[in-house]
Amino acid sequence: MKPDDAAAFHEFVRSQWPRLVRTAYLMTGDYAEAEDVAQTALARAGAAWRRIQATERPDAYVRRILVNCNNNRFRRKRPALVLAERPPDAAGPDPTVRVDQRDALRVALLKLPPRQRAAVVLRYWEDLPEAEVAQAMGCSVGTVKSQAARGLAKLREDPALADSAPAPGTTWR
Repeated sequence: MKPDDAAAFHEFVRSQWPRLVRTAYLMTGDYAEAEDVAQTALARAGAAWRRIQATERPDAYVRRILVNCNNNRFRRKRPALVLAERPPDAAGPDPTVRVDQRDALRVALLKLPPRQRAAVVLRYWEDLPEAEVAQAMGCSVGTVKSQAARGLAKLREDPALADSAPAPGTTWR
């Protein structure tokens, strides 16, 4: 990689790392796994940085790589983690309501199938237009709409979310 390309890639990584890890965390449910997925995506992006940098939206291109890397986790092996309501090493419930609400949402997201989870996270958490979500997931806009609708329906049925809905005028973030 040429020095100018290396500097541009370094700046891209520095600016996009938190967002990529957050998105990966919402898709994986595990911070360490999210960092691994984000790092793998950036390693693949670094190998093709000249081509990616020439695109109109390098962040969208790398987000697509991130979604593919997350999907590849399921192709290689089944996750060894047994999803539980709370992590076993937690000292106790956090006293703040907002953290409990976010945790309830995270647990509910983990119950969704991977494509529904990706559609909901990218569309509603990342607030991306349906066309960009479709591009990132490698599917049609109609598929994004149906996957997001099914995912939202399952989230609405989750009793943990009904008990921890945010107060009117506030958000989950």
